[in-house]
Amino acid sequence: MKAVDHIPGGGTKVSLRVVRIAACVISACVLCLGQAVAQSTPQVHLDADKLGPRPIEELTGTAIARSYAQAWHDMAAALDSDRSEELGDVFVGGALEQLNQRIADQRQTGVRVHIVDHGHSLKAVFYSTDGTAMQLLDQAQLEIQTFDGSKLIDGRAGFDRRGAVWISGLD
Repeated sequence: MKAVDHIPGGGTKVSLRVVRIAACVISACVLCLGQAVAQSTPQVHLDADKLGPRPIEELTGTAIARSYAQAWHDMAAALDSDRSEELGDVFVGGALEQLNQRIADQRQTGVRVHIVDHGHSLKAVFYSTDGTAMQLLDQAQLEIQTFDGSKLIDGRAGFDRRGAVWISGLD
């Protein structure tokens, strides 16, 4: 086995060991970058072990956790930027109206909310027999900061318990 290899067109001899180390470093950087992108949405753990009246399929659970994380990400981005367009299409009805009003109020007053989301522990307590609705209990670990312009006027951190109804597949 040769300890040195030739790179075509390069005119330089490079140790295979150096190439392997470089490949490992590049792979590690790509993995870290992928994790940084994935962390732009909060972590969500869904516990659906004792769910009734029917169990949830693994793929459905994964999709719900991913959509729930995206909804929190979108809400935090919309509140932070005062832009309702950031809400996406997850919020509907009264929830969408309340968020749009809050964003309009923030724009008018100059006081805005910034959410630092450290993750959610969801417990599924009900899943309809037709699979279109699920009731979730969320224990979220959040930091909520209130700014007047660029000045921090309030900040709190801790666990926040919320209930949510997740509806899918309805036209």
